[in-house]
Amino acid sequence: MIPQTHADTQMPLRVDRAYDVAQGLRSFELVLPDGVELPAFTPGSHVKVQTPSGLLRKYSLCNAPDERHRYVITVKREEASRGGSASMHDDVKVGDILPTSVPENAFPLVDNAKSYLFIAGGIGITPMLSMIRSFGDDAPAPWKLIYLSRFAENTAFLDELGRPELKKNVKIHHSEGSPDQQFDLWPALEKPNTAHVYCCGPRGLMEAVRDMTGHWSPKNVHFESFDEGGKTLPDDKPFTVRMARTGQRFEVPVGVSILNAMREHGCNSASSCESGTCGTCRTGLLEGQADHRDMVLMPEEMDTQIMICVSRAKSAELVLDL
Repeated sequence: MIPQTHADTQMPLRVDRAYDVAQGLRSFELVLPDGVELPAFTPGSHVKVQTPSGLLRKYSLCNAPDERHRYVITVKREEASRGGSASMHDDVKVGDILPTSVPENAFPLVDNAKSYLFIAGGIGITPMLSMIRSFGDDAPAPWKLIYLSRFAENTAFLDELGRPELKKNVKIHHSEGSPDQQFDLWPALEKPNTAHVYCCGPRGLMEAVRDMTGHWSPKNVHFESFDEGGKTLPDDKPFTVRMARTGQRFEVPVGVSILNAMREHGCNSASSCESGTCGTCRTGLLEGQADHRDMVLMPEEMDTQIMICVSRAKSAELVLDL
């Protein structure tokens, strides 16, 4: 029986295979029930999947884009899961139907780069694996992968990345959970160049890379995150948003993004990643003080711009150019 589907997940895909790729990490191969070709995707794409718990989750496609008969996603079991990742691990079996969206790409691979530097932390390897797989045997430009994790047993795709033809471009580092064994990224980022840097992983890693690439061209540094709407922090408070062009005013509660509060009041705005990394929802800030939580804005833009998918307010009200 196909479960009732979310509005964004109208494509029912069948689980053709499910297998562990590391401790706490499971891959799922999804196909159309009739076996026909799936909608095309590009490296860095993700799909939304309605999990058995009913929650909607985004997962990067980690297979090569020329594999048109399957999508492959890899899911980390989160100990603090609200039910999404846990239900994927505990409840999904081969043959099950998962309502899925068509692929979207908020983390596209620049196809004319002089070189690529991929920085992955933990499950953040998934979109980069699709990028590397898309190169095939003849990469269009030199590339290097720095893949960081805590322990080897929790690190996915070690066998593939250890193949001779890839190993020369790959640096894998395990911190063993010790702050004293953290990898030093500064030598790779100290001197800006024409490389395109792609970073996906825990928020702390992405913030460190953002800080270390502050002297790089912003067009050459790309981030991906699936922390939709941003995490709720202990000091978060409700605030008011006023839309300058229409005069509409509404409250943004704790745990709800400005973007979602707008939607609840019938207002639509362009968005894509909804995690503060792609810049699609960039909005003019006319009045008020923002609590910026994105990975996109430069310091000189923060007084006049805001990413409404993740950022909140320090003042009682924000006035947006909408």
